[in-house]
Amino acid sequence: MALEYSIGYGREQQLFNLPEANLLMDMKANVPERLTAEDELIKQALAEPIGTARIGDICRPGEKICIITSDITRPCPSHKILPPLLAELEDAGVYPEDITVVFALGSHRRHTEEEKKKLVGNEIYARVHTVDSDPEDTVYLGMTQYGTPVNITSFVAQADRRICLGNIEYHYFAGYSGGGKAIMPGVSDRAAIQANHSRMVEECARAGAIDDNILRLDIEEAADICGCDFILNVILDEQKNIIAAVAGDHRLAHRQGCRILDDIYKIKIPKQADIVIATPGGFPKDINLYQTQKALDNAQHAVKPGGIIILAGQCSEGYGEHVFEEWLLNAQEPQDLIDRVGREFQLGGHKAVAIAMVLAKAQVFFVSDMPYAEASRTFMKPYTTVEQALRDALEIMGSDASIIIMSHAGSTLPVC
Repeated sequence: MALEYSIGYGREQQLFNLPEANLLMDMKANVPERLTAEDELIKQALAEPIGTARIGDICRPGEKICIITSDITRPCPSHKILPPLLAELEDAGVYPEDITVVFALGSHRRHTEEEKKKLVGNEIYARVHTVDSDPEDTVYLGMTQYGTPVNITSFVAQADRRICLGNIEYHYFAGYSGGGKAIMPGVSDRAAIQANHSRMVEECARAGAIDDNILRLDIEEAADICGCDFILNVILDEQKNIIAAVAGDHRLAHRQGCRILDDIYKIKIPKQADIVIATPGGFPKDINLYQTQKALDNAQHAVKPGGIIILAGQCSEGYGEHVFEEWLLNAQEPQDLIDRVGREFQLGGHKAVAIAMVLAKAQVFFVSDMPYAEASRTFMKPYTTVEQALRDALEIMGSDASIIIMSHAGSTLPVC
């Protein structure tokens, strides 16, 4: 008996049929029933900060307040988080004209004005100054013990107070998103990001690791040097609804958020499967291959050595990053990428290497809207539909092959 499934693909869905006997696991998060409204969760977090005073007691009238939030490639619902936060600041006497919302671009492209408006909402866009971080206009604030320069975009570096927003999810080498990651790499320059991210090759830099993860500890030290007065982070369900929120100290509150995330998204699997069908979950997480790659990294933990991962991401913006693209286009085979990172580390190239490392373990069938010639340069096998990719995978792995579906592979972390 065949069952029909659908997974997120851009703003739409990809449908496919799967023999019921082959399904080992349809991997779902342990999402609790949502009993509290999203705005109430945020208000509760603001009222009960972890490790700090309330934000209204930290910020003073007349101070220049910088709120750092995520860019368009992230699912962080800034338009939901900002209103309760701004209300608390205004109750404390902070004027809207003293507040700047900075979108943390890291190494990503700049926003259009329409995108900024969509991120924060029309009402906030109309009354609060919004800017993109600028890696060409930074202030040097010091050096971490790991040798990372703390070069911070000037709007952030020169503010009196810094508040970091974000959503917490697994990150394939920083352990988790959220917390001080809004500062490093969020509003840092390319040299700083490259110095930090070069540690991705270390064994300790892995999804779900934090206290022994040197790369993550470096991020948090950079946040200390820059100054991070307060965080407000949320945890989202698979439909991008807010199901939990934490606020306060960028370490203590973030650690609590990570514990909440683990309870929901760290998923025990019976065993590794012959075939894994993985997607980030649709837009904006599959806006380009640079973002879609994160789903591939989590999926590798669910597949047997020699198995097949079917990676589905629309990638409407193609590769998504110029160095990433250059590394892929100048390699003749995946091993070239692994050899190259041994000689040099380049931000952007690191994600090409991450793909190559997965390909050393498993085949990857890549379902996307990218032109065939471009998709084939990723060393993954190009497809346009999950249905066809699955048929081919079953031919190779056998009609009794076990299959795991990861419909939000960028968020869920499989563990045996």
